[in-house]
Amino acid sequence: ANITVADVKCRCGKVVVTGGGGYFGFRLGRQLANEGFSVILLDLNKPPCDIPDGATFYQSDIRDYSSLYKVCEGVDCMFHTASYGMSGPEQLRKEQVESVNIGGTNNVINVCKERSIPRLVYTSTINVVFAGKPIVDGDEASVPYVPLDAHIDHYSRTKAIAEQMVIAANGGSLKGGGPLCTCILRPCGIYGPQERRHLHRVMMNVERRLFSFRFGDPRAQMNWVHVDNLVLAHRQAAEALTLKRSCVASGQAYFINDGVSVNLFEWLIMTFNLDDSVLRNTKNNKKEAINASSLPLQVRNIAVSHTFKIDKARRDLGYSPKPYSLADSVEQYLKSRPPCNTSSLFSLSRTSRQPRRLFLLLLMGFSVVILMICCVICQN
Repeated sequence: ANITVADVKCRCGKVVVTGGGGYFGFRLGRQLANEGFSVILLDLNKPPCDIPDGATFYQSDIRDYSSLYKVCEGVDCMFHTASYGMSGPEQLRKEQVESVNIGGTNNVINVCKERSIPRLVYTSTINVVFAGKPIVDGDEASVPYVPLDAHIDHYSRTKAIAEQMVIAANGGSLKGGGPLCTCILRPCGIYGPQERRHLHRVMMNVERRLFSFRFGDPRAQMNWVHVDNLVLAHRQAAEALTLKRSCVASGQAYFINDGVSVNLFEWLIMTFNLDDSVLRNTKNNKKEAINASSLPLQVRNIAVSHTFKIDKARRDLGYSPKPYSLADSVEQYLKSRPPCNTSSLFSLSRTSRQPRRLFLLLLMGFSVVILMICCVICQN
């Protein structure tokens, strides 16, 4: 018998991606649609690209329970990537951050129970365990939650609360019978093609705080995750919540990254062909350092070592990240962005040592790096 596209989609099932209009959520939904799933992209903001075949976009708010309940009929798996308050002025809107990240997550959990959706994959963040103190090769068993009163931003605190809500919901009873299986993915800084947000804000932060080199450890290591590796991890996590995989991921949390650690300053030299003396001068700088825990989230994330193992994700999910080049993604970004007055900075000769040019080059380099940090799962 002939197998139609509709037959394939029916067999693959129906999924919802909250935050499906954002950078990461849209790429996740697009990949699932390409694999034959019937995908509902749910977001307040419309996706940046055309809706792919097999997907439907609903412009709605996860805080609206009735609307969320309505679109989730017949759904097999919920990918909850939506959140609020990660960066910019929205960080200060405490009530809205709490209503989306906590209240919205509570709605997602309740809809899963009422609609008998058996699987929930929640996109969290490493900030639930990292608040400015160094972590080297941390794993899920050894790194505890940051105490809620120790978080310095509403986003991280509410994500930690929401994560614990999702874990607590694991094993809960579905209205149609059977248990709800949940799991958590904790990505680090996300990078990838076509991500262009936050550059203006990043440039201002760089100018105010970064060039003096008065903060943190120039040897600091951190992890990154390419958006396609993060999509892969979510797909595998959903599979690991099925009976076919013995629900091995049920009630579990996983750190997700590319499997490598990067030093900010060495990466800058490699990417922008700066003279090695820049790194030596940075590491030898004896200016008084400020407490990294008092820095804003984006700056703190490059000032202190925080690296995490992905052994558990490899073992339970079968996660094997593909190699991607952070430098290539930055180059693509620079080539695709609108022309600006600073574009000529990247044509400077390697041998150029004029202080003003070096300042501008470093300034732009830092801005791009922090831009990559801010590419977090397109929760907004």
